[in-house]
Amino acid sequence: MRVGEIKRETGETQIYARVDLDGVGASKVSTGIKFLDHMLTSLSTHSLIDIELKAQGDLRHHIVEDVALTLGSAFKKSLGNYLGITRFGSAIVPMDESLASVTIDLSNRPYSVIDLRTEGYVIEDAAVEDLRHWFESFAQASGSTLHVRVEYGGNDHHKLEAVFKALALSIRQASSKDSRRIGVPSSKEVL
Repeated sequence: MRVGEIKRETGETQIYARVDLDGVGASKVSTGIKFLDHMLTSLSTHSLIDIELKAQGDLRHHIVEDVALTLGSAFKKSLGNYLGITRFGSAIVPMDESLASVTIDLSNRPYSVIDLRTEGYVIEDAAVEDLRHWFESFAQASGSTLHVRVEYGGNDHHKLEAVFKALALSIRQASSKDSRRIGVPSSKEVL
């Protein structure tokens, strides 16, 4: 089983995350931030990764950041030794008038380039700067190289929803097992 479970407790937050890479897209998410719950549920649904996540904390910024760190760590743990995975994934996803692309490399070399092209400062009950930081923190904790770009769109909610769905499909592709692959997907034989 490719399952990762992490508990993170700080002076600011208490986060529990469990992911099952070989799930069916079932989720139970509660962060206290409705827009983030919606995005993480969408991530689970479209990646087919089962996600259980519960978060409490003092400030929304701290919750968003620590959710990303905890979920990223649980995801990395679920990959185990990386044997047989595809490693790379990319997707372009429309959401009504918006279009987003995401490319991920499960390289164990964290790096991120995030271009959300949002116009407002808040989407529903989440700060845009916190959502941008979510992707950076997720890449760091999961050991992923992550490129996110909103190509265009007129509605910030739709832009972010397209991004999370593209991330889901990218993760699904990159973490999938390739029956022809023997060992780690690297000519260095280590990630």
